Amino acid sequence: MTASEYQVTGMTCGHCEMSIREEVSEIAGVEDIQVSAQTGKLVVTAAGDLDDARVLAAVAEAGYSAVRV
Repeated sequence: MTASEYQVTGMTCGHCEMSIREEVSEIAGVEDIQVSAQTGKLVVTAAGDLDDARVLAAVAEAGYSAVRV
């Protein structure tokens, strides 16, 4: 398993977290998603290698921006 951490900007509430969770969960191989509006952190755990570009695109689709940390 591989865990990748991202810093997300623009999240303010639980609805923000849910929107990101929904988009990222559509990426093949994703097994766990931890997202916190309070800290701005997104941690994605996948079965194999995780494509950062796909995660960043999913976050953007939800209406936010992120960078890998």
